[in-house]
Amino acid sequence: MEYFAEGKRGKIYIGYIKGKMVAIKKEKRNLNRINNEIKFLKILNEYNIGPRLINYSKDYMIYEFVEGIRILDYLKNVSKREKNRIIKNVLLQCRTLDKLNIDKYEMNNPYKHILIGKQIKMIDFERCKFVEKPKNVTQFCQFIVSKKVGLKVNRNKFIKILKNYKNNQTDTNFEKILNYLKL
Repeated sequence: MEYFAEGKRGKIYIGYIKGKMVAIKKEKRNLNRINNEIKFLKILNEYNIGPRLINYSKDYMIYEFVEGIRILDYLKNVSKREKNRIIKNVLLQCRTLDKLNIDKYEMNNPYKHILIGKQIKMIDFERCKFVEKPKNVTQFCQFIVSKKVGLKVNRNKFIKILKNYKNNQTDTNFEKILNYLKL
């Protein structure tokens, strides 16, 4: 096991199990965030969202190590087609979270929470909660517009489409977002 990184709530180590690289997350303080992340990864892994959970206890969790480049860094150097593919993939994951009534609470600034590598993976689910009106899709849309990732949008028109989705989170309203962004 080798030290890898440290966040606000935990420390991450890397190691190998059966020749595969894994991450081991240990909580810094007894905030019960590890247990929350485990609970949501169990659910989200069924939808191929998040790193695959391998093992856990009350003090730590082991999951597949996700190698990749942070989303904004990745989007700087890719074609428009690749950019659209990435954004659509993330929006589809956000839509799944919304349908499950899970709010990730990180999508308004997911710079460190979306890694692009062999796959497009969200990480860090310790703040997730079940809510009546999740905001993953709308927050991610606000993020991509505010960071000017190269999508051309009429801000007022797009905000109207997002508000419509926010008030009525249907597949039809989600499709309107994708169509407007030409994804």
